[in-house]
Amino acid sequence: MSSAPVEPVIRLSGLTRSFKQGHVQIDVLRGVDLVVQPGEIVALLGPSGSGKSTLLQAVGLLEGGFGGRIEIAGVDASNLSGDGRTTLRRDHLGFVYQFHHLLPDFNAQENVILPQLVAGTSRTEAEARARELLTALGLEQRFDHRPSQLSGGEQQRVAVARALANRPQVVLADEPTGNLDEVTADKVLAEFVRLVRGEGSAALVATHNERLAKAMDRVVRLHEGVLE
Repeated sequence: MSSAPVEPVIRLSGLTRSFKQGHVQIDVLRGVDLVVQPGEIVALLGPSGSGKSTLLQAVGLLEGGFGGRIEIAGVDASNLSGDGRTTLRRDHLGFVYQFHHLLPDFNAQENVILPQLVAGTSRTEAEARARELLTALGLEQRFDHRPSQLSGGEQQRVAVARALANRPQVVLADEPTGNLDEVTADKVLAEFVRLVRGEGSAALVATHNERLAKAMDRVVRLHEGVLE
C-alpha cells in the first residue's frame, strides 16, 4: 500500500508585493513560488534589499497587502481573518530575528516560558521545556540571567530556544546571525541547525552569507523579486 503524499509546511504560489513611493510603484516580490517540506531547512539567499525580509513577513503572516496564495501547514492563509492568522502563526510558526528582541525584564528561562503560557501550556510543562531547550543550547548556567547579563551569542541562543518553545512546524529566521562576529555566528548557526533538525521542524532562513547558507539542506536565491 502506498503512503499518502506529504503535505508541504509552506507553499507559496504567485506571491506578489508592491509598494508606492510617490508616483512610482516598486515591485518587491513578482510572483514567488516556493514549497518547503516538513523537516527541510532552506536558505533564502540574496543581497540586502532583495526582498528577503518581505518574503519572510508574508510567510509569517505578519502583514497584509500580498497577492497570490500562502499556505501554511496545509491551510490557505491568504484570506484568513486577523484572528485566524494569529492562531495559525501561534500554532505553527516560530521566529528568530537578527536582533534577539528578548524581554529585558525577564531572565532567559522566563523569555522561553512566556510564549508557551500564551499558547496555553501549563507552567510546569513550560518550565521543563525551557530548561530542556536552553540546556541543549549550552545555557544551563544562564537560566536566571537577564538579557543584559548575556553575551550577544547567548542572547541569540535564547531567541532560538524561544522560537522552538511551542514546537512549531516551521521556524522563520531573518539574518539570525547577522549581528554576531564570524566565529560566534558559525557556532550559533550550527546549534540552530542541529536543534531544528532534532525538533523535526522545518526552517526558512534568510541570509546574504553564502558560506552560512551551505549548512542548509537547500538554497533558493531571491533576485529582482523572483526565486531562482
